[in-house]
Amino acid sequence: MTEPRFPYSHRHHQDPLPGAPALVVERLSVTYPGTKQLALRDVSLTVPVGARVALVGANGAGKSTLLKAVAKLLPIRSGAISIYGNPPGACHHRVAYLPQRGEIDWRFPVTLRRLVLTGRYVHLGWFKRPSKQDRALADTVIDQLGLTDLADRQIGQLSGGQQQRALLARALAQEADLLLLDEPLNAVDAETRAIIVAALARLGEQGKTVIAATHDLGRLETDFDGALYLANGREIAPPPASRRRAAGRERHRPPCSPCRPA
Repeated sequence: MTEPRFPYSHRHHQDPLPGAPALVVERLSVTYPGTKQLALRDVSLTVPVGARVALVGANGAGKSTLLKAVAKLLPIRSGAISIYGNPPGACHHRVAYLPQRGEIDWRFPVTLRRLVLTGRYVHLGWFKRPSKQDRALADTVIDQLGLTDLADRQIGQLSGGQQQRALLARALAQEADLLLLDEPLNAVDAETRAIIVAALARLGEQGKTVIAATHDLGRLETDFDGALYLANGREIAPPPASRRRAAGRERHRPPCSPCRPA
């Protein structure tokens, strides 16, 4: 991969280590700046390349905290994180983070197409404009998520489901290998759910790895390969109903460890 001449950060591209899992989290503890209480305590997780993993728990369980720590948006108090064998931030191209919809200022005067195109900026330097190829890729993912007719609409004029798809399109435009998705299926309509689930399935077929926060237990079996259950910042055992469903399910790839089969 060619390095931008004027990269946005002091980090440079590093190749993945051969045979390394997509993500390894070891006894991770995290606090938010200005607080002493642990938001995440001694959480461990190993995710193989190409897996789709759900982070399951109620609001405040630690799902967003874990995703932000992996994305290097929160400092780590103790423990370690490895992404394709490298430390977080070693290659910003490789990891795409999708925040919750409520964290975005939808009044910002930008069109859907421009929002999606910002997913390409990690590949550019300070003085380089998006190329024709960058714009074509953005239009392709916009079309894949059924948003072509809305591409020139200001983002605040989109419905909640359309906004969620726009955020996912931005993440897809980055062409990352590891996607960290915070509640991508929360409060969306049936059409948006179907489109997003299909997009996640395509990512798995391409060898991409997806970790998605959710509190919905209804479709874990069909939409994900495994799940990590969290409560109060700690890993917990899956509910009995999930264990019974997992007992009769055929596995198609090695399970995440200590992630529980969905």
